[in-house]
Amino acid sequence: MNELVAGVDSSTQSTKVVVCEAASGRVVRTGQAAHPDATEVDPAEWWAALRTAGDGLLDDVAAIAVAGQQHGMVTVDDDGDVVRDALLWNDVRSAGAADDLVAELGGGQPWADAVGSVPLASFTVTKLRWLAEHEPDAAKRVARVLLPHDWLTWQLLDRAGDPTTDRGDASGTGYYSAVDGSYRTDLLVRAFGREPGLPTVLEPAGAAGHTADGVLVAAGTGDNMAAGLALELADGDVAVSLGTSGTVFGVSEKPVADGSGVVAGFADATGRYLPLACTLNAARVLTSTAAMLGTDLEGLDQLALSASPGADGLTLLPYLDGERTPNLPDATGSLVGLRRSNMTPANVARAAVEGMLCGLAAGLDSLREHGVALRRVLLTGGASRSAAVRAIAPGVFGADVVLPPEMEHVAVGAARQAAWALRGGAEPPSWRGHDDGTTLTPPAADLDAGANVVEAHRAARQHLHP
Repeated sequence: MNELVAGVDSSTQSTKVVVCEAASGRVVRTGQAAHPDATEVDPAEWWAALRTAGDGLLDDVAAIAVAGQQHGMVTVDDDGDVVRDALLWNDVRSAGAADDLVAELGGGQPWADAVGSVPLASFTVTKLRWLAEHEPDAAKRVARVLLPHDWLTWQLLDRAGDPTTDRGDASGTGYYSAVDGSYRTDLLVRAFGREPGLPTVLEPAGAAGHTADGVLVAAGTGDNMAAGLALELADGDVAVSLGTSGTVFGVSEKPVADGSGVVAGFADATGRYLPLACTLNAARVLTSTAAMLGTDLEGLDQLALSASPGADGLTLLPYLDGERTPNLPDATGSLVGLRRSNMTPANVARAAVEGMLCGLAAGLDSLREHGVALRRVLLTGGASRSAAVRAIAPGVFGADVVLPPEMEHVAVGAARQAAWALRGGAEPPSWRGHDDGTTLTPPAADLDAGANVVEAHRAARQHLHP
């Protein structure tokens, strides 16, 4: 009998649960439940969503793992109860705290050397500084600081024992060094004023414990690390995920320490590293533009594909919710190059798609500058289904674009981690029995047009945000 394993993707917008065969990775059933649309959320909402999404799916699984949205700050008191609603990665109220922390340590490079990344508003360490400064009474009650996946893993175990985490998700806090394999409590104290309890960091194939029903609970990880597990990234593979945020990441045997803060030097979920660049604005750029134009996503595709590359000189800087890369938390979106002759819905639609992709193209360039090889781009996430995105991305990225078979990559990656914890071994089980997907190779004309679009986007950004 083939054992079954479950993977949980607790993202910004929803919880998704997949149940897979442990040996092959074949998905046998799925469930989903929505989260509140907010940047500040009661973690109980995630637990309720997990129970709803997993209702009737988990009775016969042998192991489970949770992959959660990175960076979120979950604080609990001495009794294990939540002190205040969690601040999510896309809550930018701690931007000033991030600037202060970087300055206090003498700039970005000391931070990158210490923990692999330069703290931005998204990072947990900056949210803790904000909490200490703006809600001191709540800060005094904090006994432990957890990440979303840590907290959910602990709930699966009925809060028995001490909370746990993994090196991948911990590397996004701003106070854990994946190179040294240890917490930088000096940086935590600098941010928060004291040292609260932190979860134990498990090995990639480690187990946090067992549920009351005897189900093995794996270490879990961050959402990007889980996606990397599902994609089974190899040297030369760079993933671009177009969800609420846009992420660009690859695997590396060596750590990255980018003092500019563009590339975060995360750890992955296998013992390697996961250099990553992230934009705040991805799929919502398309949905917001479609709403503004009075159409849906299919209509937006048709409009964008009817316009010429470069949108007749129209460039969108899509910083609709501020931006993380580049670090512009207070920025707003800008439509540059507007003239009476190019003020058409088709050009606006095209500029939206190109603008979203150009932000990710800048991330690709930054990864290459830090030694990450680029042979092909694996395009995932909800916005990767867009016909316009698929047509435009190869030229803008300047590389072959692979559309992997559709799956819930974060949840499947978590399930693969659960199978690894269940079976053991030096490497996670290979689930490469599926086809590798569809490859989109850009013709020379698209490469030239894409390079021009990227240059126009870069020039507009430098002009407005020097």
